Amino acid sequence: MMQRTWQSWVYALLCVVIAVCVAALAARVSFTADWSAGARATIAPESRALLKQLQGPVEAVAYARPGTLRAKTSLLIARYQRFKPDLKLSFVDPDVDPVATQDAGITVDGEVVLHWKGQTQDVAQLDERSINDALVRLARGGTQLVAFVTGNGERAASGSGAADLGGFVKALSARGVRALPLNLAEAAEVPRNAKLVVLASPQAALTPASVQKLEDYIANGGNLLWLTEPGSDDLGLAPLAQSLGIKRLPGMLLDAQGGAQDPRLLIATRYPAQAITDGFDINTEFPQVAALAKLGDARWDVQPLLQSSAQSWNQTAPSDFPNDTSMPLEPSAGALKGPLGFGYALSRLSPSPARNQQRVVVIGDGDFLSNAYLGDAGNRAFGERVIDWLLGDDALASTPPAAPDSRLRPTATDLAVLTFGYLIALPILLILVGAWIGWRRRQR
Repeated sequence: MMQRTWQSWVYALLCVVIAVCVAALAARVSFTADWSAGARATIAPESRALLKQLQGPVEAVAYARPGTLRAKTSLLIARYQRFKPDLKLSFVDPDVDPVATQDAGITVDGEVVLHWKGQTQDVAQLDERSINDALVRLARGGTQLVAFVTGNGERAASGSGAADLGGFVKALSARGVRALPLNLAEAAEVPRNAKLVVLASPQAALTPASVQKLEDYIANGGNLLWLTEPGSDDLGLAPLAQSLGIKRLPGMLLDAQGGAQDPRLLIATRYPAQAITDGFDINTEFPQVAALAKLGDARWDVQPLLQSSAQSWNQTAPSDFPNDTSMPLEPSAGALKGPLGFGYALSRLSPSPARNQQRVVVIGDGDFLSNAYLGDAGNRAFGERVIDWLLGDDALASTPPAAPDSRLRPTATDLAVLTFGYLIALPILLILVGAWIGWRRRQR
């Protein structure tokens, strides 16, 4: 009996010692594992790479009243602090210090202001994308001006129509990019403070003088994003294409990959190795595409950016491309078969002493950035990467899409099944199991 008592005491003492050791170890060593789908409880790798661009301490000041909002802010900022320990968070109660709140221009309860090297950026919405956008603006050090060519039927940068780029430009504005309209027929030259010019799918021919201004801009080291569309008319842009060493093939690029009902819709699933596509593994959709070819101009380093699949071909037969719903699902005899390029990234040593490298991107489709298709697949993320690269911000990666289980959208059938399962089937099953267990006990 005495021996059992001593064994019990020794066992209890060992348990206490082990518990103390585990507690001491937990206080010194921390380990975190994120098992949620898409690792939504941890900031994305792109967010971590962005933090590395901000050398030195960053201060986040949250203007929030005590309560749930502060807890939510602390949880979100803590995810960033795991990878940047010098990111400090402090709170200001708007009711206690209304003067500081007014001086900071706070209009929303819970708004966060980021401070880094004398710069400040506001975050009105508490999510990873909004914080990342603010960090991008800090890293860029100011607003970048991007000129969008107008006056020739181009996609409107501020338009809300299905074919316009209003949604994409709004997303860029959150990342420190300001759109500037540029009518080449009125302007004497491309503004010198523009970091990039976007020529988005003109519908009417540009005048020779306007094209010459674009050529002069390129010759002086300017960066360009050129979105072109299927068709046979060069709209007077042949000299510009010649200077870039890029040729648009006549007709339309079709792709029967995956048995698509509409071969005009190209889905890019794999990307050639390039800085823009490094680590980018999200599909992108391109509704109507023109195939492109490089002319072998030694003045540029030309890298393929987008390619069609091996099941693609270039359709040159006369057809009403935008409206024809009876496109062939297989290439005709003599058709140029894929894979074919429809996006190229060009770079060279800049002729301008103010820039190190000059960059141009030419893509044979502009629909993928339009309001109608911007939210499809990874279109927005890919477009942001293109802009980042053209602005020289190679390390600024786009925020990935939300985790697949972060939002539940059940259909009516799903709700019916869940209702029947949890409210009817499960209680009946538990009653039957209980009755069976009771019957077994009575039989003993």
